Amino acid sequence: MPTEHVWWRANPQSNSIGNLILHLNGNVRQWIISGLGGEKDMRTRQREFEAQTCADVSELLRELRTTVEGADRVLANVDPSALLERRGIQSYDLTVMQAIYAVVEHFSMHTGQIILLAKTFKGDLGFYDLSDGEPRPTWKRGVAGH
Repeated sequence: MPTEHVWWRANPQSNSIGNLILHLNGNVRQWIISGLGGEKDMRTRQREFEAQTCADVSELLRELRTTVEGADRVLANVDPSALLERRGIQSYDLTVMQAIYAVVEHFSMHTGQIILLAKTFKGDLGFYDLSDGEPRPTWKRGVAGH
């Protein structure tokens, strides 16, 4: 998508795709990499929403991919016996398991918003190949058996 579409807002109270990507990046870093992984929390949450323009799409996605990969490493090292341990993240006192589920739910919700906004500009995003009448997910290409 062109950069101007990534930073488009329906109105001043709405978030752009760019804002949502910055927000997901900040949330995953704060909750998983910092809250569970122990890295210093450097997040300034309000900046995620105030940004009007920033890096281009490839840079935003690169940063998000780096964050998700870092979160994956943290989660791979969570000992199952620690899942009920309590953590303080933002203003919440919750278990490790609750923190993980909160991030998954949060990421999913905002991903849906990003998809809706992207469809506003691009129409069909090509998640499924319908060429033979049978919907086949294009996002599973390269996965064994697909």
